[in-house]
Amino acid sequence: MKTAIVNLKTIVTGDWREPHAVGDAIVMEDGKIVSVGTASAAAVEASDVVIDADGAVAVPGFIDSHVHLTFGDYTPRQKTVGFLESYVHGGTTTAISACEVHVPGRPKDPDGVKALAVAAFKCFEHYRPGGMRVHGGSIILEPGLVEADLREMAGKGVWLAKAGFGAVKTPFDYVEMVSWAKKHGMITTVHTGGASIPGSSGIWAEHLIAMNPHVSFHVNGGPVAMPDEDFERMVNESKIALQVCTAGNLRTTLLVSDLVRKVDEFDRFLIATDTPTGSGIMPLGMMYTITHLASLGNKMPVEWAIAGATGNNAKVYRLNSGFLRAGHDADVLVLDACAGGSKTTALEALQNGDIAAVGAVVSDGVPRFVGRSRNTPAPMKSIRVAQNRVMQDYNLAAH
Repeated sequence: MKTAIVNLKTIVTGDWREPHAVGDAIVMEDGKIVSVGTASAAAVEASDVVIDADGAVAVPGFIDSHVHLTFGDYTPRQKTVGFLESYVHGGTTTAISACEVHVPGRPKDPDGVKALAVAAFKCFEHYRPGGMRVHGGSIILEPGLVEADLREMAGKGVWLAKAGFGAVKTPFDYVEMVSWAKKHGMITTVHTGGASIPGSSGIWAEHLIAMNPHVSFHVNGGPVAMPDEDFERMVNESKIALQVCTAGNLRTTLLVSDLVRKVDEFDRFLIATDTPTGSGIMPLGMMYTITHLASLGNKMPVEWAIAGATGNNAKVYRLNSGFLRAGHDADVLVLDACAGGSKTTALEALQNGDIAAVGAVVSDGVPRFVGRSRNTPAPMKSIRVAQNRVMQDYNLAAH
């Protein structure tokens, strides 16, 4: 399928160091971005679908790197069907499993956690709710696992490993297991802060520095944050990526953002939601955290906040999405200021503390909807399908 977006006012790349691309068009084919900037009349004419952005903004699809998946588009914690498809309407085109912790009766023995990780990986390998790409299958590190188990999991395709919910005596017991997972090519993640479920323990800077995982999960609190002095240790004594989540402590979110910018290591700053948990289902969670960062405290450039939700996550998790560049996965949002708001562009709205209207979502090069999201107000501009050779109506009914 060939898809083009034309008449863009601004293209935000997802790269905080080079946040803008020059031009007004994006061309996609067979799930990949072909060109960003200018497009010939012939390339537009050859497209199956052409979206007229009417002067709106293009950004990469959001990557939520902390979603509590189970099986399918269902959450037993909130007893809700269709939450992932709803997240697409908030601009999230990729979800990464935090771990399969919310399966009722979750097994805790080595055979059980291995089976659960493989099953979740396989279930989501080709299942795309609402067009979202879902990376399931994060093995929960439990006592009794040995290096051969992690080697076996990696051989079956499981590439995520999570520490922090196991029945260990002390968090330092994770050090060896995390090293095994890293040795076999897995991305390693660790719960951070106070205990979030019965039976788990708090994990602080000293534990994380000893484990040295790739990602400190919800470093701003999930839901309870570390002591303030631990944040400086994490930033200055490690190279661990620091993930902040909507379902966490907003004050420490802003603290982390200041610390990473101070040392010029913003690549380590990741945005996620940590949902659905006790905090609920949050289809606009990624966008809320972007606007919090861009509008509160020592305001972060909105393009940087967008990078924290896109390109930074892609780099740390080794994904081909997250950037609006040729050769990358064709996951694109068209955003605008909301009708009735005080600002006229999506970036101005986010800097003002408002959400932006999601005017179109394209994932894997396929338009999922064009014109309006069911989870945001309508855009100010007339974002529409200008050419369509596919027998599908991409316009959504009013909500």
